[in-house]
Amino acid sequence: QAQLVESGGGLVQAGGSLRLSCVVSGRTFSTYAMGWFRQAPGKEREFVTAISIRGSSTYYADSVKGRFTISRDNAKNTVYLQMNSLKPEDTAVYYCAATRNYPLVAATSYDYWGQGAQVTVSS
Repeated sequence: QAQLVESGGGLVQAGGSLRLSCVVSGRTFSTYAMGWFRQAPGKEREFVTAISIRGSSTYYADSVKGRFTISRDNAKNTVYLQMNSLKPEDTAVYYCAATRNYPLVAATSYDYWGQGAQVTVSS
């Protein structure tokens, strides 16, 4: 069983930046593709971004393209989400997830999930 622990959430003003981290233990991190999803109050969980096993391929939702960057450090068993130019509509609980399945944009593809990190963007 894999354990995923997110950190780095918080409150930020619109236009600001945050970096989320997700540390994975209990499984071989380098054999999993990783994704970030988010869920705002009253809304369904939605895909944000994903990265392939070696980090050579990345995928982004249109709503975050050009503002968010996903990266991974296989030596540290960690995946990162750098969020810039944050908007109030980015407010949500952000979840990291691990998978060996496809497609990476589908939440149902993921086997393991973190507990979530709250990101709040004030206007």
